[in-house]
Amino acid sequence: MAEEIFDIVDENGQPTGETVTRLQAHAEGIRHRTAHIWVVREKEDKTEVLLQKRAMNKDSFPGRYDTSSAGHIQAGDEPLESAVRELSEELSIQADLDDLHFAGTFSIQYEKEFHGKPFKDNEIAFVYVYDEEVRIDDLTIQDEELDSVEWFDLEEVYQACQPPRDEKLCVPTGGFEIVRKRLSCRVLNI
Repeated sequence: MAEEIFDIVDENGQPTGETVTRLQAHAEGIRHRTAHIWVVREKEDKTEVLLQKRAMNKDSFPGRYDTSSAGHIQAGDEPLESAVRELSEELSIQADLDDLHFAGTFSIQYEKEFHGKPFKDNEIAFVYVYDEEVRIDDLTIQDEELDSVEWFDLEEVYQACQPPRDEKLCVPTGGFEIVRKRLSCRVLNI
């Protein structure tokens, strides 16, 4: 498998014209882009979010529940096209570009150790909401990326992400806040 190449980006997520390998980006904390897609639904007067349980071999946060679907944006690719690709690859959801609703961007920056190795993340995440009907039984999940998916109550996830954070989750708070705000505006027709 060829090594992934990412665009190095500025603080607004705009490519600088330089590229970096995935390995180097996470070894040195070089800023790059990702696409995060939140699959949501209304059920019994509550909003639910589909979370994926990350595979145990993932290089960060193995075995934890995360964004519905997310992935790096390859060099030269656009965020929306990457989001559609990630949904298809990870969850077998065949979305059209118009099915994804852009909600905003946020920065992720941290240094941790996983599998005994240092991992530095420095990314600008492009956040999308997907609210078409999704049945877990109809999904084919990408085994090397995730173990399973499960519907969670949006507000319960929000509470679980507050200090002290529930360690079974690695949901990025910045992206979750953007989605939560977008969904509340939609309910209020703002």
